[in-house]
Amino acid sequence: MTIKIDKKIVDYSVNSPDEDQRSASGDAGGEENIIHMHEKVARPDMLFGSTYKIKTPLSEHALYVTINDIILNHGTAHEIRRPFEVFINSKNMDHFQWIVALTRIISAVFRKGGDISFLVEELRSVFDPAGGYFKKGGKYMPSLVAEIGDVIHSHLIMIGMLREEGPDEHQRRLIDEKRAQYEAVIEHSDADHPSEFPAGAQLCKKCNTKAMIQMDGCMTCLNCGESKCS
Repeated sequence: MTIKIDKKIVDYSVNSPDEDQRSASGDAGGEENIIHMHEKVARPDMLFGSTYKIKTPLSEHALYVTINDIILNHGTAHEIRRPFEVFINSKNMDHFQWIVALTRIISAVFRKGGDISFLVEELRSVFDPAGGYFKKGGKYMPSLVAEIGDVIHSHLIMIGMLREEGPDEHQRRLIDEKRAQYEAVIEHSDADHPSEFPAGAQLCKKCNTKAMIQMDGCMTCLNCGESKCS
């Protein structure tokens, strides 16, 4: 192949094979070759896993969600932990087919890399036509699929891919003060109520938790700080 040079040559140098290889990989500056998550990353012999238990009133048997993570750039300043695959196991075989299909699709999205946080919102937006249920603590789950999405969200926070949602320290102090005032007024004890929030609390549409109370003429959530007056 002939290359025509239109400008005057003022200098030249001969590249070694190593320099050519570094230039092709974008590492001409001598920095480490950073590996990012993509579908061609080979599965190592060992992965680090976390298992989460889901117990719902929809079944007498619990579901166990296991998410295995791969460590990229191990031992370097660019070391990161990323989800690689997910498995769901249960004694209840009623939902076996769609659970296997769901885990394979989620695992494929994990291996694609990039921003996978959209999975959480997509799964959380699935509503069961038969109705949802309340988890321990008063959080409402519109479906079993939504709770699987909630588990993935918790895992992404745990490995540092997402930041934990919720009020800051100042908002949390204000919420705790309002809760103390509310409980002092109604003389309520949590001993006779399974939720960590007052028995008269309503469902907050922002965090799906029964923690919305009437304080100072305004509906305020004791869990996320959402207020109808703000």
